[in-house]
Amino acid sequence: MPASSRHHLVVVGGGFGGLQVVSALKGAPLDITLVDKRNHHLFQPLLYQVATTLLATSEIAWPIRRLYRDRPEVTTILGEVDDVDAGAKTIRLTNGGSISYDTLVLATGATHTYFGKDEWEAVAPGLKTLEDATTIRRRLLLAFERAEVETDPAVRQALLTFTIIGAGPTGVELAGIISELAHSTLPEEFRRIDTRTTRVILVEAGPRVLPGFSEDLSAYAHRALEKRGVEVRTGQRVTSCTEAGVTIDDNFIACRTMVWAAGVQASPAARWLGIEADRAGRAIVEKNLTAPGYPDIFIIGDTASVLQEDGAPVPGIAPAAKQQGAFVAKVIRARLNGQTEPAGFRYRHQGSLATIGKRSAIIDFGRFKMKGTLAWWIWGIAHIYFLIGTRSRFAVAWSWLWSYLSGQHSARLITQKEAMRDGPAQGGAEQ
Repeated sequence: MPASSRHHLVVVGGGFGGLQVVSALKGAPLDITLVDKRNHHLFQPLLYQVATTLLATSEIAWPIRRLYRDRPEVTTILGEVDDVDAGAKTIRLTNGGSISYDTLVLATGATHTYFGKDEWEAVAPGLKTLEDATTIRRRLLLAFERAEVETDPAVRQALLTFTIIGAGPTGVELAGIISELAHSTLPEEFRRIDTRTTRVILVEAGPRVLPGFSEDLSAYAHRALEKRGVEVRTGQRVTSCTEAGVTIDDNFIACRTMVWAAGVQASPAARWLGIEADRAGRAIVEKNLTAPGYPDIFIIGDTASVLQEDGAPVPGIAPAAKQQGAFVAKVIRARLNGQTEPAGFRYRHQGSLATIGKRSAIIDFGRFKMKGTLAWWIWGIAHIYFLIGTRSRFAVAWSWLWSYLSGQHSARLITQKEAMRDGPAQGGAEQ
């Protein structure tokens, strides 16, 4: 808690939106407390590259305290919020503590949802955190290791079958890189198995992959995935996930590694405040991004449901969260200075990008669209630009260049213990 009597802003969540609020208020006459349940900011757009062995965890995550070490008005708290008492103007932490505020920003993000099938999470992890990424990476690599020593052909094929559920950007990017890993990177490293017999299955309940893109770019992505050996199954639903495999409609496929990329659920911020939420749990906010009835509480990012002027929802992507964070900072600064607040938030779509694999990506800037190798280079440059710090930009650029020139992935390490399922051996080594 700040000792001064200055206005106290509490920001919950160290993602893109939360950090943008804090960064944009540099020099403002207030004290800021930033609360997050993890001690690092995560560049989620590249999280799948940690899961698929292209990047190390340290290349896409940065300690929050280090980011604000030169901002004495910013206090960082490692903690998890489980409720908001708007009447008392306090947030409550899971450890029993509480923090009072004058203004509150909830940027608490979202997690994956299994649409009532929460038991699937144990066998089909989602991809939202570094822990998720290292779990998927570990299972991916262990599958090849187990297949190398497996004598039963049926079990070996099950180990070499990977299913990704959901064909949004995360699912498409995962499928493309796993297929490249199996067909291009690993074949010469194993002696008893041919990793090129690996099956990568991408399942999408909707009619096409990447539904957020135009139909022509979606069709290109579909073709590019199949060219890489990915089995794309659109218009089909997963009805069961077990350790033995996955059932797609009525067809069972023996598969030991599954990844969930099919849906997200917002944090319970709307429930904390008792306000209306949409089907994904996102709090429906006012035009200035405040919670209805609570002008001192802002909700942004994946936690908020924000409509554009045409009635379409603002997408849950990093640029949108950063724009919302910058807008909220302007409102707070205007209030502190006794000035007129800016008009309601207006989202400026800066384009959608997705990569299908090495040398293949799609870009949609509305009237301007691009696909193929040049789009892949632009995609890479854009992501490097948004990374925090020169060191991270250099490290990621070098990892990508090495992978591009050598065909090798630099982060193929099994670093945590996990029993090899259906087998007595222990996989992994301790860090």
